[in-house]
Amino acid sequence: MTSQKTTQTMKPATAAKKLGVYLQATPAEFQEGVVSRSELNALQADPPQWLQDLRREGPHPRPVVAAKLGVSIAGLARGGVTEPLTTAQIDELKQRSPDWLRRERATQAEVRKEAARIRDKHAGRDAGR
Repeated sequence: MTSQKTTQTMKPATAAKKLGVYLQATPAEFQEGVVSRSELNALQADPPQWLQDLRREGPHPRPVVAAKLGVSIAGLARGGVTEPLTTAQIDELKQRSPDWLRRERATQAEVRKEAARIRDKHAGRDAGR
């Protein structure tokens, strides 16, 4: 009795998330189909032009926008940024550096500092065992 090996597939939204792109900006054939694990791996290994352009110019999904601005996704929402942004819009925001962005970056820096402190504390405790 041998089992048939089935191809693992995912919805376009899941594939777009794994690729770090905004689903609505992808080509229609990508949005309407399913993506197999091997197709996803091929897109990651050798991205087609549309994927390269999306990654470079956007529009970018919220996690990418947040990372490029150095803030959390919640910080974007507090700053009133709810729509996907292009790279040019992100650069313009960085240049303007509004109050909310400076505040959220400071908050994010504190969060990272605290996480590092806790990580170091745990590393020291584990080394003492």
